[in-house]
Amino acid sequence: MSKFFGYLLTPIFYFFFGLTLCIFHPIQWICYKLFGYKAHKISVDALNFFLTYCQIFLFNSISFKNEFNLPTDRPIIFAANHQSMYDIPSLIWFLRKHHAKFISKIELTKGIPSISINLRLGGGANINRKDNKQAISEIIKLGRRMKENNWSTVIFPEGTRAKDGKLKQFQFGGVATLLKVVPNALVVPVAIENSWKIVRYGMFPLTAGNALKWTVLKPIEPTGKTAEEITLEIETEIRKVLGQN
Repeated sequence: MSKFFGYLLTPIFYFFFGLTLCIFHPIQWICYKLFGYKAHKISVDALNFFLTYCQIFLFNSISFKNEFNLPTDRPIIFAANHQSMYDIPSLIWFLRKHHAKFISKIELTKGIPSISINLRLGGGANINRKDNKQAISEIIKLGRRMKENNWSTVIFPEGTRAKDGKLKQFQFGGVATLLKVVPNALVVPVAIENSWKIVRYGMFPLTAGNALKWTVLKPIEPTGKTAEEITLEIETEIRKVLGQN
């Protein structure tokens, strides 16, 4: 039934999702050029609110759970599992007060309404996966911006999307690189559930009636721990939530 309704609802979802991207593209440009970073961020937050709740057109529910009083006066490294492209708008929206940035492929900085302009102007790291030196340099620059502005970064230690929802082994490189630049950053795991189901049949049809969940887990103080130990702890805690111990 989820697939059947997906055939009917996917065109409606794509229409409103695409419309939102097109509407906010000039809004972002105007906000940034006339009023600077703060106004641009407000426009990006609004964009991702609407992108997140476009899921209502697929009758997918949205749930965000955070039982922790996370600080806004120090950088945070949010480390999440990755299941689909629809993970990202919700992370930006729900973590908006932490100025969450992303490490993205440089190819995405061109050709995509709203998304490309945000990647160019928003302060994240746009990396060339074929150029390791450039990638590390960009991540280091991002770490410096985190340190200077108390921004946060969301990383996906799996390195790629888990298309079947099964967690892949986490890699510690991203955590290690950022902590070298921002050693006082708090590390916070985030478990994402069921977004892989939206795209289980690819781009069409998307599936309907999924319970999408984002859960913030217990923060990890990095002092006295290696990047490998921290990454293993992140993976272990996310596995518990997903029932993949």
